[in-house]
Amino acid sequence: MTIRPIRNDEELKAAFQQLETVFQAEAGTPEADEMEVLVTLIEAYENKHYPITPPDPVGAIKFRMEQQNLTARDLEA
Repeated sequence: MTIRPIRNDEELKAAFQQLETVFQAEAGTPEADEMEVLVTLIEAYENKHYPITPPDPVGAIKFRMEQQNLTARDLEA
């Protein structure tokens, strides 16, 4: 196993492909260690380059209303 930082989306894709090969590894094996390292590297790259910010509260309410086919009048009660 070679440990290298993920620097771009191509390397991210390669890391995901490698992760697929070791994802079901049995605990305590070198493959399980590799899986754990890959998950950590992938998570760090995604958090840096594709952060998920909390939604705007009003936007979140409107989104939920849309999902449930609710109108403002439905919320009055």
